[in-house]
Amino acid sequence: MGDNKKDNITKIQTNYALQHEEGQISVARRKKLLYRRLTAFFVLVAIVTYIMVSTLISQTSTIAEKKEEQEKVKQELASLKQEEILLKEEIVKLNDDDYIAKLARKEYFLSDENEIIFTLPREKEKEKGKEEEEKEEEEKSSR
Repeated sequence: MGDNKKDNITKIQTNYALQHEEGQISVARRKKLLYRRLTAFFVLVAIVTYIMVSTLISQTSTIAEKKEEQEKVKQELASLKQEEILLKEEIVKLNDDDYIAKLARKEYFLSDENEIIFTLPREKEKEKGKEEEEKEEEEKSSR
């Protein structure tokens, strides 16, 4: 019943009461605008933060890939430098007539005077020979 009495009370229509009511309405509007601006600001900050973090993550992964690629290229460069050294040594050796003669005798089975060449089976040929012998033994045992 107490609530009904407050509803039945009429408001005083004085200048002070009107100004006070208008002041409360303007304060409520300002608060509402402030909340809207703060909400918009925080949404904007969240979007900018997301963009910055995603950019940072993508750049970090790109840098890691580039470092990996750089290491591979460094290793390749080291191996190519080693190969270059070996090739330069080979060039020096190829300018020596004795080395060329030795190489030709080795590769093309050429001989010096009073020299006999014996060819020995290589490792792969030895393995093939062993496999063939094993197959022959299996065939003999299966008969």
